[in-house]
Amino acid sequence: MTGERILVVDDEPMMGQLLVRSLGHLGFQVTRVGSGPEALALAATDEFAAVTTDLRMPGMSGLELCDALRASNPSLPVIVITGHADLASAVAAMRVGAYDFLIKPFESASLDFAVKRAIERSSLKKELKLLRSSLPVPAQFGSLIGSSAPMRDVGQLLARVAPSDSSVLVTGESGTGKELVARALHRESRRQEGPFVAINCAALPPQLLESELFGYERGAFTDARTPKAGLFVEADGGTLFLDEVTELPVALQSKLLRALQERVVRPLGGRKEIPFDVRIVAATNVDVDLAVRERRMREDLYFRINVIEVSLPPLRARGNDVIELAEHFLGYFATRMQKQTIGFTPEVVRQLLQYGWPGNVRELQNTIERAVALASHDRITLEDLPPKIVQAKRVDVTDDDTPLVTLEAMEKRHILSVLQRCNGSKSAAARVLGLDRSTLWRKLDRFRLDEEPKPD
Repeated sequence: MTGERILVVDDEPMMGQLLVRSLGHLGFQVTRVGSGPEALALAATDEFAAVTTDLRMPGMSGLELCDALRASNPSLPVIVITGHADLASAVAAMRVGAYDFLIKPFESASLDFAVKRAIERSSLKKELKLLRSSLPVPAQFGSLIGSSAPMRDVGQLLARVAPSDSSVLVTGESGTGKELVARALHRESRRQEGPFVAINCAALPPQLLESELFGYERGAFTDARTPKAGLFVEADGGTLFLDEVTELPVALQSKLLRALQERVVRPLGGRKEIPFDVRIVAATNVDVDLAVRERRMREDLYFRINVIEVSLPPLRARGNDVIELAEHFLGYFATRMQKQTIGFTPEVVRQLLQYGWPGNVRELQNTIERAVALASHDRITLEDLPPKIVQAKRVDVTDDDTPLVTLEAMEKRHILSVLQRCNGSKSAAARVLGLDRSTLWRKLDRFRLDEEPKPD
């Protein structure tokens, strides 16, 4: 890391020279200027690994300089230095994007640690951005994330289904993202300018569910003081999403079937039938065939809504999609919580891959949100994960066709996958994996030895 260029901004010559000498002795190439405008002009033409700036300077303050530098070069870390140890100044510096805040007098070791950490984090962010931009674009549909074979199949099917008006039944375990699929289908369809209306059929009692779906006229029941359009009418020209459709009362299913066949609804207490034009997307997490056999669902309604079935795989069957999704949620929650957390330690990656995820994507999302909220480092550590994930020993694979593998085989598969996606760059792969380059070399050498044929 020595040899990196550092820009020192300080209007006091003695303090500026002290910083130049201290950083120079630590192996950095240091340039000093005496004002914010000079620093901005120099940073616009020259490349620096980090900037240190005094807080109180005439004209442009250190906070104003930090704000301006972050606006022009977000990846350039700025360390604010001051002789005034007040909490308000530190908070203000963090709000404008300062990486660190040092209070005079400080030891050379503190300066060395702050600058090296700032450069390391900046380099990691740049490399991750470069790596992500060079990765092949996975086969996605709408906002669905995942490049595993099962999700590629789902994406290809959805792309073929979206332009039609055929009813779609989305099946899969709880938490696999069935509503997300329904919304993606709507966005990619010719109805995208129309409304997307969703209802959970298991969340409402039968009478209220009927009035929500079909609407009612004034006086239809005690509290019906004004007429209300049902969801079929509200979704006219768009998509109606019936979540947990197998939970519909059997008596209501016949009325729903007639509405879907005739494309008209009659509100409760009404005499006129109202036409509607909607696409039906339904979803369930139960075995629909079993529900039909047990007469919990009408067979004719099942055939009406199941023109095309989209089956979502459980997260445990999606391989490295777990890490893709985890990185997506990490970026989202880190931004929302204003945390500077940008990655996972290798131990966390290992645990995320070998945990069974019974709650699927929803459980993973909640796990990452919790981890970001608890994180106190640049990367998520095992301390930030729930104990049940830290203690997980193997993936709970339920698919008979998916072979169980050892942790060593899983590690090998993951390392080789990362290396391939980094275009063979071992330095880049080592950074993504959180390993030093020599450790990665040793692992790769062991993999090669394991593959060599053994003498008889």
